[in-house]
Amino acid sequence: MVDFHEDHRVFERFTARFPAKFEYSQNDFGTDVFLRDASAEGVKVTTKQKLFLNDSISIMIKLPDGENPLMLNGRVVWVHSKAPNVWEVGLRFHKIKLLKIHRLYKFVMESV
Repeated sequence: MVDFHEDHRVFERFTARFPAKFEYSQNDFGTDVFLRDASAEGVKVTTKQKLFLNDSISIMIKLPDGENPLMLNGRVVWVHSKAPNVWEVGLRFHKIKLLKIHRLYKFVMESV
């Protein structure tokens, strides 16, 4: 029997809560999109925008270093409704970018 809930991730997922926005959104960071967790392969976000499986998404994450937002590109691999007009969305990166994820991870570790 196959366990569909078994985790097959190669990279460990870590909690990372930062304001985010979609690349071409006119809204400010954290208005409609929030980063919830991340790994070197993808991220989970909460959003007020309905997304669909296989949508290609560019997300910008605002980090506390004052530098340019962290830009990540991925594909929607799952969507779960959390409340009316709120969804949790899993994005898998098109390419693994360890240096970008390290930038995010160092802020998570500094806050621990």
